[in-house]
Amino acid sequence: MPLRTDALSRLPVRTVLPALEEALEARGAAVLCAPPGTGKTTLVPLALAGLAGPREEAPARRVLVAEPRRIAVRAAARRMAWLLGEPVGAKVGFTVRGERAVGPGCLVEVVTTGVLLQRLQRDPELPGVDTVVLDECHERHLDADTAAAFLLDVRAALRPQLRLVAASATTDADAWARLLDAPVVEAPGASHPVRVVWAPPARPVRPAHGTRVDPALLEHVADTVRRALREEEGDVLCFLPGTGEIARVAALLDGGAGTEVLQVHGRAPAAVQDAVLAGPAGRRRVVLTTSVAESSLTVPGVRVVVDAGLSREPRTDHARGLSALATVRASRASARQRAGRAGREAPGVVYRCWPEAGHERLPRFPSPEIAVADLTAFALRAACWGDPDARGLALPDAPPQGAMAAAREVLRAIGAVDARGRATERGREMASLGLHPRLARALLDAAPLVGARRAAEVVALLSEEPPREYGDEVAAVWRTARRGRDAYCARWRRETRRLEGALPGGHGGQGSAGAADDAAAALVVALAFPERVARSRGERAYLMASGTRAELAPGSGLHDAPWLAVAVADRPAGAASARVRLAAAVDEETARKAAGALYSKDEEIGWSAGRRDVVARRVERLGSIELSSRPLSEPGPAAVRAALLEGLRREGVGLLRWTREAVSLRQRLAFLHRELGEPWPDVSDEALLARADEWLDGVLGTARQRADLERADAGRLLNALLPWSSGDAARLDELAPERIEVPSGSRIRVDYGGERPVLAVKLQELFGRQEAPRLADGRVPLLVHLLSPAGRPVAVTADLASFWRDGYRSVRAELRGRYPRHPWPEDPATARPTGRTAAAARRASGRGS
Repeated sequence: MPLRTDALSRLPVRTVLPALEEALEARGAAVLCAPPGTGKTTLVPLALAGLAGPREEAPARRVLVAEPRRIAVRAAARRMAWLLGEPVGAKVGFTVRGERAVGPGCLVEVVTTGVLLQRLQRDPELPGVDTVVLDECHERHLDADTAAAFLLDVRAALRPQLRLVAASATTDADAWARLLDAPVVEAPGASHPVRVVWAPPARPVRPAHGTRVDPALLEHVADTVRRALREEEGDVLCFLPGTGEIARVAALLDGGAGTEVLQVHGRAPAAVQDAVLAGPAGRRRVVLTTSVAESSLTVPGVRVVVDAGLSREPRTDHARGLSALATVRASRASARQRAGRAGREAPGVVYRCWPEAGHERLPRFPSPEIAVADLTAFALRAACWGDPDARGLALPDAPPQGAMAAAREVLRAIGAVDARGRATERGREMASLGLHPRLARALLDAAPLVGARRAAEVVALLSEEPPREYGDEVAAVWRTARRGRDAYCARWRRETRRLEGALPGGHGGQGSAGAADDAAAALVVALAFPERVARSRGERAYLMASGTRAELAPGSGLHDAPWLAVAVADRPAGAASARVRLAAAVDEETARKAAGALYSKDEEIGWSAGRRDVVARRVERLGSIELSSRPLSEPGPAAVRAALLEGLRREGVGLLRWTREAVSLRQRLAFLHRELGEPWPDVSDEALLARADEWLDGVLGTARQRADLERADAGRLLNALLPWSSGDAARLDELAPERIEVPSGSRIRVDYGGERPVLAVKLQELFGRQEAPRLADGRVPLLVHLLSPAGRPVAVTADLASFWRDGYRSVRAELRGRYPRHPWPEDPATARPTGRTAAAARRASGRGS
């Protein structure tokens, strides 16, 4: 078939091909900025290879085009082959994981960025390749960013003649131009005008949480599609965040009169993808898609776009070892890209399902994947590249150090890197498999135990999450995949064949002939996710080795399993526990074997908050899961001392025995510290706990449990804090006496518990005294609580002379009738003090005379 020159001539990018070639000749790199539909993905690679455009007479060059998605790889290869009038695999071919269509005369090969990374790590020079085109680099996928960094290293150190084109569908190309030290070549757009219709829901909808989208929003999106079909001509392209939302909206639309509803996403069958890309065939079409159609695909016949305004981004909980997708508001750049799809072939319309007032509050660009994703695979690639910290890589954004530290910890646990973060031979073997390092570890270690084929089958299940309707039990899902005939099962079989063939010699084998599928599945999952082996806590609840609590869904067939190996789990926003989506029942022996790096056998001596006592035991653990515990008969004294101190810090000095005398001593010391300061010690709870090692040394040296503290006399121990070295301790009873002798001869206890020390004494016992006693070298007068003969307060004063003069008369008048047997002299200032009745006082006086 002839070259389709008419179609090629209509692609706007043709006008900048000379400028692009000139930039590559001069600098070896260029940033091509071209809107969707201009031919940057199809004409540019053909022109660079000498198959079309101004270089058709020049020697052919081999071009490698890297796309972020498999669906885009196939679509780009088919389109270029169609333009050349040839079948795929002739001059234009493609390679994705598990599928390859490349003939001996292939000059343009389209690959995923993951495949490109594999090739770079296998042979960084990319022999035979003249030009690499990184397409859709504005999407900021981690693999694309990593490939760009590796290619810049290759150009700098190995192949300066290797040419590099970063192709972007947005006008934000300056950052890439700085990174590549290359000029920007801008192609004119081919878009027609697109009118914006703001179509927010009539009623408020709940914001998305995790992967949950309010059904009310999906109903509104379906209504908006129906509205678009009524108001406009042509096919409708509707953007939704994920496959679940696509399925729900498809069910709500249910085809409609004369309308065909198609679902396009990364997991869609090839026949559906082909039908969408082939264009209209009679009936109007509604194409429901994820962000895959923002820039990677051109869907013919589309005149209308309905945009739900949502996207999915990866999120990683590094502390719990859980990764998931989060639903977020689409960026303004994405909204612009989506709208442009309506104007590819004619003037179009975009219906945006959010208010115009909120548009400017959207993020400007999507989050770079390196900032939010699990970096374990990236860290292994960097280590194999010779740069474990990735500090020498020319990346658009540096990886977060916390995420890199978590990734290196995982890699060390599975033996992929050494203590310094350098790739081990085992790590290089893992990297060559084209799998996440966790899955590579599971494949390599399980193959000799369960057989290469069965290990490959289970790992293939884990490399792409099965459809939810398959259930949550790995072995059951495995059996379903073996007999299934859907698109997922076809991909699973291809991946199984690839993995089995990729196993290095010595890792295969038949495994244990008698091993059941359930046991094989459990072993593989546990090897892949050792920190997710989990022990039952009853009522569908489990505790993972990572310390994360998890729950099975109601009705799960796994609820009786004492142990689980969890393959897929997420933690919904605001939930206390993770939600198990896919797991296998595993026995304790297998869990211990798979998670051996997490096993520990320790002596634990500490303060138990639950028992409120010292606990000394020998414990076996698998991460956070306690396997066994036995009491320690002879715990180390230093550890016991530390545990007792921790108990005091948690529960306070009230753990000690505080007699009345001990409380009094503490109050007296607190008074002196407050009034005189140093050298009198601070005896507040905080200060006593801070100096516990000092004043509790005697008891901490012998105590073994809470009861020993409770028997310890706090007053005796407090004596250690008195200022003995300065000699001031000897003045304690002088400065803050425990008791004061009053004129009657009684020794009355002073209460130091309040803001001021208080002397509570019967009024008659102070007859004849003009001044209240003073403490702390005479600085602080006692506050005197004057009591009735029955011991009830009748007056409070710090100035006795004033009271005798002004207050006593009213007190005398009130009390002499109530207590007639007690003396109530007219002049108390000169009366004889007594604690007795008047008669008893006279008798005592007579005997004394």
